[in-house]
Amino acid sequence: MSGYKYNRIFTIVMDSLGIGEMEDSPRFGDVGVDTLGHISQRMEAAGEAFDIPNLQKLGLANLKPLVQVTPQEKPLGYYMSMKETSNGKDTMTGHWEMMGIHTKKPFITFTDTGFPKELIEELEKRCGRRVIGNKAASGTEILDELAEEEIATGAMIVYTSADSVLQICGNEETMGLDNLYHYCEIARELTMRDDWRVGRVIARPYVGKKKGEFVRTSNRHDYALKPTGPSALNALKDAGFDVISVGKINDIFVGEGITESNHSNSSVHGMEQTIDIAKRNFTGLCFVNLVDFDALWGHRRDAIGYGKEIVRFDEKLGELLPLLREDDLLIITADHGNDPTYSGTDHTREKVPFLAYSPSFTGAGPLPEADTFAVIGATIADNFGVSMPQDTIGTSILKELD
Repeated sequence: MSGYKYNRIFTIVMDSLGIGEMEDSPRFGDVGVDTLGHISQRMEAAGEAFDIPNLQKLGLANLKPLVQVTPQEKPLGYYMSMKETSNGKDTMTGHWEMMGIHTKKPFITFTDTGFPKELIEELEKRCGRRVIGNKAASGTEILDELAEEEIATGAMIVYTSADSVLQICGNEETMGLDNLYHYCEIARELTMRDDWRVGRVIARPYVGKKKGEFVRTSNRHDYALKPTGPSALNALKDAGFDVISVGKINDIFVGEGITESNHSNSSVHGMEQTIDIAKRNFTGLCFVNLVDFDALWGHRRDAIGYGKEIVRFDEKLGELLPLLREDDLLIITADHGNDPTYSGTDHTREKVPFLAYSPSFTGAGPLPEADTFAVIGATIADNFGVSMPQDTIGTSILKELD
């Protein structure tokens, strides 16, 4: 035994799995949103089984009424809902808040207008390529529309979404990955300017030669803004603990506070990596982001695809749970909502779930709703006897997890 209450903590973010609107959701244009609840309803209406026995036994249906999933009389875990106190509903804001960073100024979006002419002209000059696109679009639609032109002319597809992102598409065979990454680094440098300050620049490589054949590859790379201050991750790393990232966690924090990074090809792959990590020794945090819920299903407004992804996650969760040791703690949560039944393609401002489980628990059941995601980072730091950095937020609930 290590002397810590929990020697290893696994925090898994089911990206965008919100559980209902917050009091201020209408201010963000989100009324009646409920990512998980509406998915469960759509699954039943489509005659699809929403079979999630492992999330069920941890208490998910006790926390959130769901169609086809009954609450447990004796759940194995503690559960509560968490509100977001930061001003936003994006990936970076949510993850940063989990680790104690309070974002007061939201990131800029260019959904309605595209990027400013001055920015595009400077990007073209620096990259030596003409920009096409420059509008909000889905990644698959923009390829069908413009990829043939990009390949034929050597142009560069630039587009955005409802998020604060600048995305650049590049064909791996004609543009090349190295060139695509270089252009994204230039775009990241340009968008450090306050009035162009997007949260992320994203490289979106693809393969294929003609419409109908284009497929995005797993060589995506995110160029995020650095966190606005040190987080719980920095505190853990500086104190000598392992901070192992899986999925896009390393990108979200730009490597800050990370000791080991694992790139995932999919959410299922991310869970397989987490299962492998659970089979080895470490002392500290394994922080996991599973992006497919959001990227493949939420933004594309595919409730059935989203529901099936949750079922696949639950199957892998069933493989992870038996590997947890007496001094392990598992936390399952989300970073925002993305209701696939709602209008548009934007994230939705929602509460998120908090499920906690350890084989050593002697109790279980509901905890009071938290007013910030930052209880997660504060609890992890408290467990390892680490002081949170100055100006971070959050109060530990370690004593409640017995």
